[in-house]
Amino acid sequence: MDDTTTTTTTAAAASARTTYNNNRNKKKKNQTPEAKFHSDLTLCSKNKDLHAAISLYESATSQRLNQSHFNTLLYLCSNSVTDPSLKPLALTYGFRIYDHMLSLHIKPNEASITSAARLAAAKGDGDYAFGLVKSMEIAPRLRTYDPALMCFCENLEAEKAYEVEEHMGKVGVSLEELELAALLKVSSETGNGERVYGYLHKLRNVVRSVGDSTTAKAIEDWFCGEKAREVGEVNWEVERVEKAVEKNGGGWHGLGWIGKGDWVVKRANVDSAGRCGGCGEQLACVDIDDAETERFAQSVAALALEREVKANFSEFQDWLETHGDFEFIVDGANIGLYQQNFADGGFSVSQLDAVVKELYNWSGNKWPLVVLHNKRLRALLENPSQRKLVEEWMDNGILYTTPTGSNDDWYWMYAAVKVKSLLVTNDEMRDHIFELLGSSFFLKWKERHQVRYTFVKGNLKLQMPPPYSSVIQESKKGSWHVPVAGNSSDCNESLRTWLCITRPSASEAFDKVPVNAETSENGHCISNLDSRSPCKSESVTRGNGLHNSVHSFQSSDDKAVSLTGKRKERSPSPSQPSHTPN
Repeated sequence: MDDTTTTTTTAAAASARTTYNNNRNKKKKNQTPEAKFHSDLTLCSKNKDLHAAISLYESATSQRLNQSHFNTLLYLCSNSVTDPSLKPLALTYGFRIYDHMLSLHIKPNEASITSAARLAAAKGDGDYAFGLVKSMEIAPRLRTYDPALMCFCENLEAEKAYEVEEHMGKVGVSLEELELAALLKVSSETGNGERVYGYLHKLRNVVRSVGDSTTAKAIEDWFCGEKAREVGEVNWEVERVEKAVEKNGGGWHGLGWIGKGDWVVKRANVDSAGRCGGCGEQLACVDIDDAETERFAQSVAALALEREVKANFSEFQDWLETHGDFEFIVDGANIGLYQQNFADGGFSVSQLDAVVKELYNWSGNKWPLVVLHNKRLRALLENPSQRKLVEEWMDNGILYTTPTGSNDDWYWMYAAVKVKSLLVTNDEMRDHIFELLGSSFFLKWKERHQVRYTFVKGNLKLQMPPPYSSVIQESKKGSWHVPVAGNSSDCNESLRTWLCITRPSASEAFDKVPVNAETSENGHCISNLDSRSPCKSESVTRGNGLHNSVHSFQSSDDKAVSLTGKRKERSPSPSQPSHTPN
């Protein structure tokens, strides 16, 4: 570009800016008083200029004020109460502006009431702040309740704080960490140990790790206090506690404080295997509880029955009731198609076979269940080089094929949830069918049950679920382990700081009672692949099951086909009912 062109371009840009500014100034000159007031008030809000906003308010006529203007003024006042130099002015004008709004019969919305409640709380009047919320004709939000709740907690008015929490529950507003920490703190400072216990469990459900400066400190203060050493049961049943831990999915029992006496509070790290460096206790890999598992299975089944051919999926449910004794469910298509997006790529039978054999060896000679679409299996049987291996699978009774037109995702998902098995797949389960299930406990279930895999230069590597969960845990001995946020990464959980909170008297009492070594806290024997579980499953023998031959498979088309043979009857485990073979 030459100098002449550059000069011309620069001149054109300057001319455009001049025209724009002239037009903007012209529009400003032509603004109505109402438009100018709105523009000036918006600028005050942007600059957080309370003095200028009040000057505007004083000069405005009532006809010029609408709900939006009142909300802006109230917001500025409520935000200014944290500044000691502005607080008196903000309170004086804040209540005046709110009363003015009501006198004009302008109905406050949620934003108006939230600001007014913050002003009341800043004045120390939690009752007025809560009264505003209770008088609302529209649904309040968490931020609407916060001023009253925090005011009561700071003033140690515990019963009033509990009343706010109860009101929140009735309208479906959920507490978050900030609110739970405040409630835990006021309960601790007023000596209400039962409430402290309850809020620790609510925190466990809401957050994976707690904030260091507020929540962790509140927890430490409680356990280091005099009241904490006095609460608890001296005569508690070890077996009852163990059963509660197992029923709840591991990591908590919820039966109340165990033992009495001093607590020992430390800050410690947890090693990669899940052992606490403070007390040596093994942390649990926390699962969803029995009730959540059953609701989850029912939810999957209900959605599948809506979207699949009902008879086919019902047949699978019936079949699973009889044969559902599996430690692993395998997403056959996901493994067979893994890294096959190249020119000669297809369905890799060898990859699927490697996974099947590794799971068989790992679980003590027990076959997994492989779910595969019947059109995929038909193609494999028609390939002479793959037919023999597929026939071996069929002879060993490890396949369940889904019918034409079905989505096999519903089948392997339902099976894994229903029989509480591990699910081998790299599917992140983020598409639409899994979105239908919701996320309340889906992510926790995935963490506990999904086994991922890789093939590096043809070598299989399985990534088992983590040996422990980084969540608040209450052990069957009565100790607590609380992960603290902010000092670890996804790559190195061993750097995370934990609050290790133990009561030696309870641990010593627990250790004196014989414990059944076969009982698993989580209902499963799970460990990393390199440190195999000492719990071995009984081996499986194949009987004369349904469709366990090529001929019987080829005679079926649109029906779901079971290629799994009969299994030996096993004693029921605590987490899985026994099934009588056909």
